[in-house]
Amino acid sequence: MAGTGTVAGAQHIFTSTHSISRLSPFQACVLNAKSSILSCPSSASRKRQQQQANGGVRCMAVETTKQVSSTKNSGYEIQTLTSWLLKREQAGVIDAELTIVLSSISMACKQIAALVQRASISNLTGVQGAVNVQGEDQKKLDVVSNEVFSNCLRSSGRTGIIASEEEDVPVAVEESYSGNYIVVFDPLDGSSNIDAAVSTGSIFGIYSPNDECLADVDDDATLDKVVQNCVVNVCQPGSNLLAAGYCMYSSSVIFVLTIGTGVFAFTLDPMYGEFVLTQPNIQIPKAGKIYAFNEGNYQLWDDKLKKYIDDLKDPGPSGKPYSARYIGSLVGDFHRTLLYGGIYGYPRDKKSKNGKLRLLYECAPMSFIVEQAGGKGSDGHHRILDIQPTEIHQRVPLYIGSVEEVEKLEKYLA
Repeated sequence: MAGTGTVAGAQHIFTSTHSISRLSPFQACVLNAKSSILSCPSSASRKRQQQQANGGVRCMAVETTKQVSSTKNSGYEIQTLTSWLLKREQAGVIDAELTIVLSSISMACKQIAALVQRASISNLTGVQGAVNVQGEDQKKLDVVSNEVFSNCLRSSGRTGIIASEEEDVPVAVEESYSGNYIVVFDPLDGSSNIDAAVSTGSIFGIYSPNDECLADVDDDATLDKVVQNCVVNVCQPGSNLLAAGYCMYSSSVIFVLTIGTGVFAFTLDPMYGEFVLTQPNIQIPKAGKIYAFNEGNYQLWDDKLKKYIDDLKDPGPSGKPYSARYIGSLVGDFHRTLLYGGIYGYPRDKKSKNGKLRLLYECAPMSFIVEQAGGKGSDGHHRILDIQPTEIHQRVPLYIGSVEEVEKLEKYLA
């Protein structure tokens, strides 16, 4: 005689020894009530149950906990940059306009990634033949990437001003539906590495809308006045940044973003053509054993900085020397520092009295990112995000990375 009962979500079959011997393999199967999974004991299992039975009652139960948990950890559950932004918008962290601006930037990065990968094939390597406002030779991809970035931001309809490292002055966008965000960017950092297929990247920062800097020119105004207003409004300290990020073009295309609530990394999945969340809430180690400086300029540095570098390489009998890693691309060097800890530095020297990296397009966005990850950005004496820009293309020294490493350097330079 047989009966049934349900315990802890599994359906049990109670049967006497006589009924067990008469059950076919299908009759001995057990149906789980919650998961609707049919579980059939093997013939060996049924034989053991028959041998153990002594006329009493035996219970067979199906454990489905492992099956359910494995479903939750499915490898098909992915979160794209688009869905991540929409969730932040629903939570009220960002508005719809900023979501559109960030989406347009990610689209620009996808296009630039494709151009970088096909640079040699499409004859985009080498020098364009022009010199930018920094006095640097422009690579062909510098010019193309700047055009791609600018077009994507303009077409978003949510930017009022865009300022590029490759442009002499900020550009006021003529058609803006709403938002009027100020976006500063370096369209292709490390472009000198393009011909050697070494890591490059794009860097961007986004400031809040400013109605005083619109592209509308009335009868009494002149374009010069509009441009002057735009320049003044773009020159904001990094502490005013709403969002910042970079996209690294390397073995993987990695989009790193902060909107002021932590740092998140997304990797471009070539299968879907989408950026997929791969590293949430990145935290930089408090200290590290890697330093990234261009030691080719060692003789041009001041004595305090030389002493710091010497002590990293020769800490004494009780310590272990730091490892030197220098790519020559800010995005590549910074990304490694963000993940592994340590310090990246581009100091002032006898040739570059104010350093070489740009405050608006490189130093401020990167410092905003590193602080959101628990690190620090400094010019050797002051917090980068507190520096008030006085020029569009202002240069400053940059020391960025783990808190303990940057503070250690500041003590040497004090």
